[in-house]
Amino acid sequence: MVLPYSLYLMAFLYILAGINHFRVPRLYVKMIPPALPAPKTINIVSGAAEIILGVLLCVPQLSSFAAWGIIILLIAVFPANVYMYINDNAALGLPKWVRLLRLPIQLLLVYWAYLYT
Repeated sequence: MVLPYSLYLMAFLYILAGINHFRVPRLYVKMIPPALPAPKTINIVSGAAEIILGVLLCVPQLSSFAAWGIIILLIAVFPANVYMYINDNAALGLPKWVRLLRLPIQLLLVYWAYLYT
């Protein structure tokens, strides 16, 4: 059974994370692999997506759509997490073991969102 407050917790976390993209953009831009074009635009789009999808999670008629959107977003940003793991300049001061731990946590986040599809 999926607990309803878990949905609101997830929404809150994505909204906060999205806001953080605009509060401290240099942190997120630093994590974007250099092979990708327009890192500032990618940061803005992903931050806005997190905020919008977080809000939509709170709308019962749209929560399933939002959960699928979050799954897609998590898959799309996974290369940034890999880049952060392998590149110490993108590490944001985190130790390598923490950066490695972030990779499987992405799978847990996908599963958490999937519970609401």
